[in-house]
Amino acid sequence: MDADPRVRVLLPLPLREAYDYRVPAGMTLVPGDYVEVPLGPRRVLGVVWGDGAGVVEAARLKPVVRRFDVPPMPEVERKFVEWVAAYTMTPPGHVLRMAISVPSALEPAKAMLAYLRKPDAEPPPGFKMTDPRRRVLALLDDGPPRTPAELAEEAGCGVTVVRGLAEAGLLEPVLLQPTKLGRPDCHRPGPTLSADQEAAAADLRARVESGVYSTVLLDGVTGSGKTEVYYEAIAAALKVGKQALVLLPEIALSAQWLERFARRFGAPPAEWHSELTGAQRRDTWRAVANGEVPVVVGARSALFLPYKNLGVIIIDEEHDSAYKQEEGSIYHARDMAVARAHLGGIPTVLVSATPSLETKVNADSNRYARIELPGRHGGAVLPDVELVDLRKDRPPARHWLAPSLKKAIEQTLAEKEQVMLFLNRRGYAPLTLCRACGHRLQCPNCTAWLVEHRLARKLQCHHCGLSQPLSPTCPECGEEGTLAACGPGVERIAEEVAELFPDARAAIMASDTLFGPRAIQEMVRRIADHELDILIGTQVMAKGHHFPMLTLVGVVDADLGLAGGDLRAGERTYQLLHQVAGRAGRGERPGRVMLQTYMPEHPVMQALAAGDRDGFYQLEAEMRLEAGMPPFGRLAALIVSGEDAAAVEKLSIALGRAAPRSDTVAVLGPAPAPLALLRGRHRRRLLLKAPRTVQVQPLIAHWLEQVVIPPNVRVQVDVDPYSFL
Repeated sequence: MDADPRVRVLLPLPLREAYDYRVPAGMTLVPGDYVEVPLGPRRVLGVVWGDGAGVVEAARLKPVVRRFDVPPMPEVERKFVEWVAAYTMTPPGHVLRMAISVPSALEPAKAMLAYLRKPDAEPPPGFKMTDPRRRVLALLDDGPPRTPAELAEEAGCGVTVVRGLAEAGLLEPVLLQPTKLGRPDCHRPGPTLSADQEAAAADLRARVESGVYSTVLLDGVTGSGKTEVYYEAIAAALKVGKQALVLLPEIALSAQWLERFARRFGAPPAEWHSELTGAQRRDTWRAVANGEVPVVVGARSALFLPYKNLGVIIIDEEHDSAYKQEEGSIYHARDMAVARAHLGGIPTVLVSATPSLETKVNADSNRYARIELPGRHGGAVLPDVELVDLRKDRPPARHWLAPSLKKAIEQTLAEKEQVMLFLNRRGYAPLTLCRACGHRLQCPNCTAWLVEHRLARKLQCHHCGLSQPLSPTCPECGEEGTLAACGPGVERIAEEVAELFPDARAAIMASDTLFGPRAIQEMVRRIADHELDILIGTQVMAKGHHFPMLTLVGVVDADLGLAGGDLRAGERTYQLLHQVAGRAGRGERPGRVMLQTYMPEHPVMQALAAGDRDGFYQLEAEMRLEAGMPPFGRLAALIVSGEDAAAVEKLSIALGRAAPRSDTVAVLGPAPAPLALLRGRHRRRLLLKAPRTVQVQPLIAHWLEQVVIPPNVRVQVDVDPYSFL
């Protein structure tokens, strides 16, 4: 460096450029170093992005405060941050924030205080042994040392109870060193693969060993053993000393997956998702940066961990909409994973039984490779799919299960087999209205109805989280006993199941009845051990689970996802119902799927009944091609939002007037978003539509430059929008 050494430091703030800082004497910095720097009156974390730009006078430069003792952010990770920022039109600092989401990980891990029960210790005179104190001591009778927080949580008491026992001499303090994550054994033999599986595994192994970028679609029917096949790609990466990343769309999928992984490799992988404790996230982030973690399985944010030597990325259920981040930095993890693999020169594997149309078109055009697994593993056959026409086979009044489905459930239970009833609607009823005045209970913060949750005795908004107790009177007219639940949710189906099958052991599996991975894991165990006969639930149970005794799947409302005119409504509904259907007959016993519908003639229903996946995709592709819609065209949305409706409307109109238009580029809107009020913010949308060959980012950048955006209104850019709410 020169006599006045300076570096550019990118800060994890919504900033579009890095700032220059002076390097103090005796400090050596390289690109990627994590540092602490002054920003106004405070100190903030940042990453050295390169040599200083030299624009600011040396006398005005502030010095770097310190460098953290962790490996520098790899160059490929820095390029990835820049690429994501440019593609999504997000400030690079905002993307960097996702890459250093655990600031505490930059500090060395400290030993944690824990307690053991002191042998033969007696309570001192006057020390009262309360029930909470007894519970804490009972936990430590045979257990390992635990932290005060862990003891308090498991004993159902406050931390002060634990400290009181320690001060009384009944507990012995010990220091726990940070737990070392297990190391999966890549040489551990896996299960015997079929000929098709072995051919697929050999292809993936070769790609990983080559260390060259490629994207391949692992396209296999439900139950074909795709997971065991891509485990071979993970083993290949570990054998050549590289790390592997597996993305899963939802934590709900992880319970059985983690068990299978541990059986295959003898140790669990490192996890990365929102349900981890702060300490777990800190230890995992630091271990990944140090190259101590061979395999990470996680949600979309796991893409932004500082991998020292990543060798393969696997995106399971690549079609799932949960991979789209809708808040903050708006990105699609599947697409960003492909970009990350390309930047790193490594293979990526997209896994699905029902690929997204974008991925299928890329595979059909040979832009992606394809590996197919056409049959179920172990001789299991795909289930028969029947359409139950609700116009003819009508349920009784105030009931939701058609007579034919009720009869099929009776037969299945008589055979000592299990039933899954699927309805992608949480709670008891999606709408509550007053029979006296017609008032509908709506969220005051969102354009959405309040959903009744009868088991919890509350009304809740599933968009902003607002919750209020059930009331016996109408808030509009004051009449008592006139509020009526309209339509079914899973709780209402459970009520009907209890009435029709009183001896059956039933349970609800939904995101608001199971809190965290442990609860989901326990529910999965109960089903696998046949402690339940009927499972009623939402999409958290639709995919990723294997239950050999589950032979009947009944879909209560197969038409639910087709309403609303969404671009991907048909594709999403087909994928979801196909995944639900795939839960049936995965063992030795054949499966049966019954779809209740008012539209049996709909192409989605016909394709499901005929098992004609490719025919459905061909029809969907033809419709999109004719309309110039993705994947054959480009879309980008501007979402204008603010608490002041007039300011939002004024800016939306100004953006509409300044919108780029040509023979090939069109802008639709401004128009109210379907959720025109969300979390107290008024929302308007504009949608840019262009040919596939057009780069939309420069168009949007020029567009936004034409309008002054007031500080009380926010404009978000969503390149390649997935949801239109």
